[in-house]
Amino acid sequence: MFLLIGIFLSLVKLKIEKKNFTCRELTFQIPYFVTMYKFICFTVIALFTSFNKSNMPIKEVIKYVPLVDSYTICTGATEAESWPSILTKHLNEKGLKTELLFNPSKNGYTTQNLIDIELPKLDKSDCNFATILIGVNDWVREVTKEDFHSNLNYIIDHVAKKIDKKRIVLITIPDFGVTPQGSLFGGGRDISKGISGFNDIIKAEAKKRDIVILDIFKISQLMKGRTDLVAVDGLHPSAKEYAEWEKLILPVAQKLLSE
Repeated sequence: MFLLIGIFLSLVKLKIEKKNFTCRELTFQIPYFVTMYKFICFTVIALFTSFNKSNMPIKEVIKYVPLVDSYTICTGATEAESWPSILTKHLNEKGLKTELLFNPSKNGYTTQNLIDIELPKLDKSDCNFATILIGVNDWVREVTKEDFHSNLNYIIDHVAKKIDKKRIVLITIPDFGVTPQGSLFGGGRDISKGISGFNDIIKAEAKKRDIVILDIFKISQLMKGRTDLVAVDGLHPSAKEYAEWEKLILPVAQKLLSE
């Protein structure tokens, strides 16, 4: 602003000295000086604004892919009610421009299905943020802890080559044993104990690799005796329960995506 005033006064002085205006004549020149000052201000401000816009950093678009099974495709709820869709909506509302590229999750998917089917799709995308909720179907199909652990390591390593590990969120397996139909898929085993064992593996790998881990096991146990939290199939969470998961996931995702 001081530079503008200096330029303006210099031009005024030059015009007066050149023309030798009388005070009366100078009075008639005031509109000219005002116009000239406005023009200088407008020009400088326009140049300054243009420079700022050209040097503003482009805000990154978060391109999100959720992996892997019925708990991510959210069986028992509509697509709009799925927690990945709600998470995407809320991240945008928080000022984090987020696009849900696709949701490749399917009912019954295991770690091996993720490796064989979902990872190739992830590789072809320009995803830069992913959530991984895997393991329930491995346990139901009696995959050994060792095989589950091996596959989990492969999955995390593979995804981390595609995406910065700070943009990966691991999510524990919910306790389906508390649902009305859950016991039908336990094979006579202690479901809560078995799922907890797999969750311990997930937590240990997250800690070892310094990857964000979100534990939904306890909140999933609220489905016990709560028909409003269980889908009509008596096994999967309801839209209301999925929404509770998203409430836990949102602040975690918001924090890591803001860093």
